[in-house]
Amino acid sequence: MSEAEQSSLRAQSVTVDENNDGQRLDNFLITQLKGVPRSWVYRVLRRGEVRVNSGRSKPARRLQLGDVVRIPPLRRSEATARQPTQNLIELIEQSIIYEDGLILIVNKPAGLAVHGGSGLSHGVIEILRASRPDSPYLELAHRLDRDTSGCLMLAKKRSALRTLQELQRAGKIEKRYLALLAGRIRKGGWRADLPLQKNTLHSGERVVRVDPEGKPAVTHFTVLRRFTDATLVEAVLETGRTHQIRVHAAANGTPILGDAKYGSEAADRALRELGLRRLFLHAASLRFSWPEDHRNFAIEAPLPAELQTVLAALETHEKNVRTDGV
Repeated sequence: MSEAEQSSLRAQSVTVDENNDGQRLDNFLITQLKGVPRSWVYRVLRRGEVRVNSGRSKPARRLQLGDVVRIPPLRRSEATARQPTQNLIELIEQSIIYEDGLILIVNKPAGLAVHGGSGLSHGVIEILRASRPDSPYLELAHRLDRDTSGCLMLAKKRSALRTLQELQRAGKIEKRYLALLAGRIRKGGWRADLPLQKNTLHSGERVVRVDPEGKPAVTHFTVLRRFTDATLVEAVLETGRTHQIRVHAAANGTPILGDAKYGSEAADRALRELGLRRLFLHAASLRFSWPEDHRNFAIEAPLPAELQTVLAALETHEKNVRTDGV
């Protein structure tokens, strides 16, 4: 058994350093206990087995520099359970498109969640923590839907996370997406300014709807390429609500192709014949300036091969239709 595994079988006392100053207690524990199920973390918190400066604490407590956190011992099965496979680790490591001492950006594959939960053992963040067991800090700076591919930002220091969050709140990170929408859109572009409200169905499924009582949400759409029954667009976020692009596209009467939640089954059926097997939504680029040294970042994630293949099939289909019509 490794030294890390042995230590996990004993109670630990960890002193909060500058990398974790201001972090929530639950997130601190998840970071410290790489690979341990979140359910265990919240169970020991509920039981009061985690102590901060010898006192019981709630999950949302913000830790401060110098706090001492007592982490209860794990059973051997908990310490070694649910580690991501080497194939998953290699997939994510090979998907990194930018990294420095402060931030890391991954071209996230479609079908992989950004974090574990809701029946998932692990997502991108758990896989990266498993692949870098000696990294003192690694946190998601934002989210992408499980079925969306593309640029995903992570912070390697607490200070970097705060900077990225502040830039996003101020609207100073430009996020551009590529999406293939159902139907041939004649207008060159449009601005969707529609408030969105999250709802949870009886089944537990989360659905977002346009609702006057919802949170403000703005998306700018620009047409890039028209096909007979589909349109490739660029979507730029002015806000970052859950499922924002997907719901705004559907509200226009032109849902994203391959969207099982908000899309058109008839339109999707036609595209499946051309090879579309997933949501055609890709976080294509990020642009921002780092406040401290004014470095300009322009990070691009290439369109995945499976989506390039769909566009090529559409172009071939268009040519065949024109030829047949001659």
